[in-house]
Amino acid sequence: MKTRSQTTPKPLNTVRLPPVESPRSRPRPKPKPRPETRKKGTLGDLRRPKKPPTAFFYFMEDFRKTYQEENPSVKAMQDVGKACGEKWNKMAFEEKVKYYDLATERRAEFEKAMAQYNKKKINGELSEESE
Repeated sequence: MKTRSQTTPKPLNTVRLPPVESPRSRPRPKPKPRPETRKKGTLGDLRRPKKPPTAFFYFMEDFRKTYQEENPSVKAMQDVGKACGEKWNKMAFEEKVKYYDLATERRAEFEKAMAQYNKKKINGELSEESE
């Protein structure tokens, strides 16, 4: 009698799968061209009013001055920014109010300037040829 190791194994019933395409052999789809919104080198309308900063940025201006006076050895803006963010997050709303008020005032000025700019643009007073 033969032992198991001496007999030849029976072939398994296998199923043949279709060949798989490799990602490299597949043709790549061509990228769609992006629509040009602006020509390179143009910056848009330079006469348009600039958006005002938020309350945090007004706080940051004040904080930077005092932080530099207190810590003259710190030169990295990253460290100053981190300290400023931590202080802003720890501040009570009552302390932040003056910065929010300042930002609201500047935002109102921006809204007025933007309304004037749009009115001039609609009336044709701002033309592209005058640049």
